This record gives sequence, structure tokens and C-alpha cells, in this order.
Amino acid sequence: MNFEIKGKVVPSVEVSLSRGESMFTQSGGMFWQTEGIKMETNTKGGLFKGIGRVLAGESLFMATYTATKDAKISFASTVPGSILPINVYERKFTIQKGAFLAAQPSVELKTAFNKKLGTGFFGGEGFILQELKGHGMAFLEIDGDAIEMDLEKGEVVKIDTGNLVGFEDSVRYEVEVVKGLGNIFFGGEGLFLTKLTGPGKVILQTMNMNEFAHRVSCYIPKSSN
Repeated sequence: MNFEIKGKVVPSVEVSLSRGESMFTQSGGMFWQTEGIKMETNTKGGLFKGIGRVLAGESLFMATYTATKDAKISFASTVPGSILPINVYERKFTIQKGAFLAAQPSVELKTAFNKKLGTGFFGGEGFILQELKGHGMAFLEIDGDAIEMDLEKGEVVKIDTGNLVGFEDSVRYEVEVVKGLGNIFFGGEGLFLTKLTGPGKVILQTMNMNEFAHRVSCYIPKSSN
């Protein structure tokens, strides 16, 4: 399987498939395809796995595209940003909800709930995560630009949860309360930060969609009714 990422503002990934090769994505993730591709839609793993994906911000049904001859298929981002290829041969990865774009069928996408209740109830969207495991290529949808960090053992980085894309399973994930009442009420960063402790790779995104949506909503005229 060969691929090429095209576009800069709202990019797409163009995948060349040989006969018998497949890719899967959430419903609506396909951008375009050439002739010679068969589509199959199902819950991929059963109803409970499908419901888990819905909780993680993905679709209930997944679409699998299989080439019946040499063909091409493209998957596109939904917001301005970038697309990041992940080689799941090399690592098991945990990603935030909504970050998954497409993958080879040998890659398993599994919903994972954070085991720490404090993280779940107070960490917002960080409660429901997804795991990529198996072997093969997967593609992540990045809001804005992707920032990759390789943390040393014991090295810590604290970030806004909305700017987290994913991390290797060797990285410890937890939520930390912002210190100081003034910082909490007037700092503009909210009550909690996501704390990641190495060793391992961490992927961040420069755009926080929740923050972006809030900014845009401020410019939408309010109804007078």
C-alpha cells in the first residue's frame, strides 16, 4: 500500500491499493475513489464496539473499501489542519476521540475509558479515548499543525486536553488541577490540565476545536425572539 498526503489547508490522503487490499474509515470519511473498489458497511466488531465508537466521537458504522483491481481512494480532513500517518507496527497508540481518519483492516480501533475516575469526571473529553493496535498504517486527523514530542523517562508536559492528539502506551496520562484561584477564574485555561509523563512519543495539535468553536460562536448573531 502506497499513500500520498495532498493539500495544505484541508488535506486528504490518497491511497493506492492493489487488488485485495483494503482500508476502513468512519461513515462519510471517503473523499473520492476510482473504479474497482467494493464498499462494505458494518459496525466492525459488533454493536457494542460501535456504540463505544459513538461515545468516542466516531460513527456507529464503519465503511471498508476493498480493491477488486488496482485502484485509488482518498480520505479527507473535516477541518483545517493536517493528516499524520502512524505506523502501528512500531507502537500501540492511544488517541483522543475524533482523531481517527482511516486505517488498514489489520489495525484495530478500540474505545478505551480512562481508569481514573477523577480524570473521567473532571478531565472532560479526556475520559473517553481510543486505542490503535495491531499492525499496519493508520491516519490521524490533526486540527491545525501536528507537534511531535519524544519524552524522556520522567519528563513531564502539561497541556490543554483539547490540544492532545495521542501518545504511546508507555506514557502516563492523568489530569492535574490548575493551582491558584486567580489562575482558575481569570487564566483562561480552565480548571484542569492534562499531564503526560514519559517515556514515549506524544502528539499535540495547535488548534483546539472547542476553543475555536467558542470563538466563532461569539460572532454569530443572536436571535431577537
